[in-house]
Amino acid sequence: MTDAPISTRKRRERLAINRLMDRRPLDGAAIDRFLERNGGPIVEGARATFLWRGEADEVMVRHRVVGLPDPLPLRRVRDTDLWYVTTEIPEGSRVEYQFEIVHGEHREEHVNDPLNPKLAHGPFGASSALSATGYEVPDWCLPDPETRPGEILEEVITSKALRRQVPFYVYLPARFRTVLRYPLLIVHDGRDYLDYAAAKTVLDNLIHRGEVAEMVVAFVPPGNRLLEYANHAPHARFMARELVPYLTDTYPLVVSPEGRTLMGSSFGGVASVSTAARYPGLFGSLFLESASLVFTDIGQDHGGGPAFDPVVKFVNGFRARPQRIVERIYMTCGMYEPLITPNRSMVTTFREVGMDVRYVEARDGHNWENWRDRMRDGLTWLHPGDQKFVYE
Repeated sequence: MTDAPISTRKRRERLAINRLMDRRPLDGAAIDRFLERNGGPIVEGARATFLWRGEADEVMVRHRVVGLPDPLPLRRVRDTDLWYVTTEIPEGSRVEYQFEIVHGEHREEHVNDPLNPKLAHGPFGASSALSATGYEVPDWCLPDPETRPGEILEEVITSKALRRQVPFYVYLPARFRTVLRYPLLIVHDGRDYLDYAAAKTVLDNLIHRGEVAEMVVAFVPPGNRLLEYANHAPHARFMARELVPYLTDTYPLVVSPEGRTLMGSSFGGVASVSTAARYPGLFGSLFLESASLVFTDIGQDHGGGPAFDPVVKFVNGFRARPQRIVERIYMTCGMYEPLITPNRSMVTTFREVGMDVRYVEARDGHNWENWRDRMRDGLTWLHPGDQKFVYE
């Protein structure tokens, strides 16, 4: 078969928005048909075209993708109320975004895309989500009628360290039996993992399929998150000296450190590392997702604001005097988030003191669906379905 003529190939490669702009007449009816057929954004290979329709003085895409201009301004198609911008989005990517619309002196921010039904949810609301070519929601994140569900119990513990009552949730696997002993996973931002990362569905599916060991999971919400998670001694004391003993007394758990894992994303990742650093050897492993392990090599300007001051002090100190706090660490970070650089650097720091580190990057950002999508890889590495413990 001979190659198509160059002129034919160019026509085939032309983006949908360019073909639309070549139409005559380009009236409202033609735009209606175009949007009904394509929706938005339009993904064509490694390029995505964002679309907005309506009267405005300016339209911009707001996102948190390192490397793309933010805001990303749209252009109006001449003599229409249709706006567009095309940008490169590598295959396999997920991007969460919103629009900012300007009408004279009025600026409307955080507007979700009316042409895109895909929404990503989080504690601060929903955002529109773009799935590039090659990205699909993993099937193990979705409810499976064949999967036997585990159970979520509500618990409360009175913490002397935190001087408050701490409500939390305990996941028990479907075939839970008191005559067995189970590894323990403690999850920071526990309610958010349940609500926005489908954590129960993920555990149910992976345990049912035999990919992950049956385990007991404590989902622990924070109080004052920015305080308690930023290398806070009372928080670490609560985790190590109150929560772990309570769970060990209440549930049939593996009593050796290799059976205990601390997990957290963002500031929750900092809390996991700092707790393990204050109580080395208590936990066998850490599961860190986009951990906010910000540090400064020169000067004091870390750019994170006052909330990051205690974090930077802790990470700087750890980098200056690293220690082996656990046996293994699973780390993941989105390639499109500013934390990618400090996370890459911390991999080296952790490995230098003999900790076994598995590090995975994703074409995604600082968000809950990214963290959800990494759970299978992390849990199967830390606690595979055929894992055997030596009980002591």
